[in-house]
Amino acid sequence: MERLEVLKTYKIYIGGKFPRTESARYYSPKNAKGQALGNICLSSRKDVRNAVVAARKAVGGWSERAAFNRSQILYRIAEMLEGRRAQFIDELIFQGATKAAAEKEVNLAIDRLIYYAGWCDKYVQVLSSVNPVSSAHFNFSTYEATGVVGVIAGQKTSLIDLVSIVAPVIAGGNSCVVIANENLPLCSVTFSEVLNSSDVPGGVVNILTGKQAEMIPALTTHMDVNAIAYCGNDSATLATIQENAVGNLKRVRAYDKNWMDAKSQDLYLISDFQEVKTTWHPIENIGGATSSY
Repeated sequence: MERLEVLKTYKIYIGGKFPRTESARYYSPKNAKGQALGNICLSSRKDVRNAVVAARKAVGGWSERAAFNRSQILYRIAEMLEGRRAQFIDELIFQGATKAAAEKEVNLAIDRLIYYAGWCDKYVQVLSSVNPVSSAHFNFSTYEATGVVGVIAGQKTSLIDLVSIVAPVIAGGNSCVVIANENLPLCSVTFSEVLNSSDVPGGVVNILTGKQAEMIPALTTHMDVNAIAYCGNDSATLATIQENAVGNLKRVRAYDKNWMDAKSQDLYLISDFQEVKTTWHPIENIGGATSSY
């Protein structure tokens, strides 16, 4: 008798745990050869809400961590991804990539994590400023995390599209809720396993699989989400996101990049999800000398 293959069931990732979808629904996307990629969770609006709650609980502690510690953790993600490099290459090939393209994508994902790990304790110094003012004050502008960021991952590739936007978001002290690639979901779910073993606090990154059309309304209208990163080029979807974001004035950033291009990694992807905080500090003249207090 011909053996019946047992497909792996890929769970979602919320709050540092791997629950099954609340909806109990699954789908089985296929590769170009017609082979089922696995049993993939069809996340629901309730799953989105649960993920946002987890992200909100996590963002305070994550943003308050020392910047060098966030850097260490991003570097650790890269280390763990390096250790599972062969698995990611196999998954990319199974989803339709050539071996050369798969190896290039995994290598670039590792390098990109290290790139943003290096920025964690430097971007504030580079981006902040001392502003000239016409009064007896020092005036400083500095950067702090926006909060919870909804990420709608790109649909072109399975791994690098996800890593290239998640890395700068969390490097800046934000937490995020990610809607993964709908048709190529394997690496997104496996990446959550990497995160779970990489010292990333539960809830900092939450990854949901399923139909983007079902989850985008729930994510973009949620009043506890502070910003949206949309990686795509569908004008109707972007218009819907921008309309939904008006409810609590979410910041919306849209990216239609070739994430395989080295130029797509950028310091300003960190600052896109930062708030500028300006501080006034008085100066006191004492005996002709200037001092601050």
